[in-house]
Amino acid sequence: MSANSPTAVVVLAAGEGTRMKSALPKVLHEICGRSLVGHVLAASGELDPGQIVAVVGHKHEEVEAHLATFAPDVRTALQPTQNGTGHAVRMGLEELAGGTGSPVSGTVIVVCGDTPLLTGATLRALNDTHAADGNAVTVLTAEVPDATGYGRIVRDGVSGAVTAIVEHKDASESQRAIREINSGVFAFDGQLLTDALGKVRTDNSQGEEYLTDVLGILREAGHRVGASVAADHREIAGINNRVQLAEARRTLNDRLLTAAMLAGVTVVDPATTWVDATVSFEQDAVVHPGTQLQGATHIGEGAEVGPNTRLKDTSVGAGARVDNTVADGAEVGEQASVGPFAYLRPGTRLGTKAKAGTYVEMKNASIGEGTKVPHLSYVGDATIGEYSNIGAASVFVNYDGEAKHHTTVGSHCKTGSDNMFVAPVTVGDGAYTAAGSVITKDVPPGSLAVARGQQRNIDGWVARKRPGSAAAKAAEAASRKPDSEA
Repeated sequence: MSANSPTAVVVLAAGEGTRMKSALPKVLHEICGRSLVGHVLAASGELDPGQIVAVVGHKHEEVEAHLATFAPDVRTALQPTQNGTGHAVRMGLEELAGGTGSPVSGTVIVVCGDTPLLTGATLRALNDTHAADGNAVTVLTAEVPDATGYGRIVRDGVSGAVTAIVEHKDASESQRAIREINSGVFAFDGQLLTDALGKVRTDNSQGEEYLTDVLGILREAGHRVGASVAADHREIAGINNRVQLAEARRTLNDRLLTAAMLAGVTVVDPATTWVDATVSFEQDAVVHPGTQLQGATHIGEGAEVGPNTRLKDTSVGAGARVDNTVADGAEVGEQASVGPFAYLRPGTRLGTKAKAGTYVEMKNASIGEGTKVPHLSYVGDATIGEYSNIGAASVFVNYDGEAKHHTTVGSHCKTGSDNMFVAPVTVGDGAYTAAGSVITKDVPPGSLAVARGQQRNIDGWVARKRPGSAAAKAAEAASRKPDSEA
C-alpha cells in the first residue's frame, strides 16, 4: 500500500441481475477470461488498497466460492436483503471495521461489480482528484449518448459543483435531459461516509437506501462534493442483460487487441480474433483470422498462430507455427510445428523444432527436440526422445480399462506406419519398428521390431468366391495379358 493508496475498496456484488435471465449470479458471467466482478477486482487491485471487501447477497455462496479461487485476499460482507446501494456499503464498512462499529479512516473507494470495462487508470484518476481537491466525496461521472436508466449528475449552475445525483425513476423531465451520469463509482472520506450513511432515508420510489443521497447529506453539512469525469464513457457501462454483455466483450476484446498491436503484434483480422485479458504476447507474433486465445496463453516472439485455432493456457515458443489447432494446457517449443487439425491436450510438451502434424492428438506427452509425429496418430502418456519419427496412423495404447500406462520411445528412432505401442513398453534409442506392428514388448536399442503375421496369398479366391463380379472379370482379363503387359 503506497502513501496515496485508498484505505479500502468496497465492491458491490450483491444484486440478482434478473434481466440476465440466468441461474448464474450476474457478477459471475464472464467476458475475456474473467468474471465481471473479476475484472472489477483486477482494476481495483491496481490502486494497491489496504483492503478490498466485496458485498455479496444473491446466491452469495457461489460468489464467495468464486472469490475464494480468483481473489482469496478479498474479504466478503453479506447483504442478506438487497435494500439499496447505501445499505450495501454499510454492510461493507461493518466488515472493514470488524464489527466494532468504528468508522473507517482514510479514503474508501466504492465500485460496482458489473462494470468490467473500468480501468485501474480511471480509478487512480478518481483517487488522485479526490485527494488533491480535498473532497468529502468524489463521484466518477461520464457524458453518455443515451442516459436512460442512469442517475443524473445535477450541478450548480454557477460554480459547476455537484449538488445532487437523481435516479432516473425519480428525475424530473428537465433532469432526465442531462447527459452526465453517475457511474456508481465514488471516492469517500471514510469517517464522513460512515456518519452520513446513518442519515440516509428510504422515502423514495423503491423504499431503498440510496448511496447517492450521501452526496446531498455531505453537501448540506458544508463538505466538498466533487467529480472526476471518465475519458471514455464505455468504461462505466454496467451489464444488465446478455446484449450488454456481448457489447462489453467486443469492446474489451478490441481494447486488448489494440494494446497488443501497438506493442508489436500483428493481428491479421481483429474482427475474428478473440483474446482473454490474461493472454500475453512477444514482439512480432502473428495472429491469423479465426483464432481464440484463452487463459494464461503466451505467444512467443515471431510465432504464428491460426487461422482457426483455439489455445487455452498454452505457451507457444519463439518462431513456432500453430495452424488450425486446438490446444489446452500445452507447451509448444521454439520453431516447433503444430497442425493443421491437431489437438494438444493437457500435459503435452513439444520440444524445439518438434512436430505434431495433421490429425495428430497428444495428451500428457513429452516430445523431444526435432522429433516428428507427422499425421493421423494418437500419442498419450508417452515420452519420445530427440530426432525420432513416428509413422502415420500410430496409436499409443495407454489405457487398459482400469489405469493409464506410459510408453517411452528413445532418441533417433524410426517407427513404422500403423504401429500400436501397448503400454507399458519401451523402445530403445536408435530402434526401428516395422509397419503394421503391435509392439507389446520392450525393443532393445538399435533393434528392428516386427510384430505382425506373415502374408499369405490364396490364388483364384475371387473367381471361386465372387464369380461374375467386376473384380472377377478384371482378374480374368489381367490373367490373359502377356507378362510384358501385366
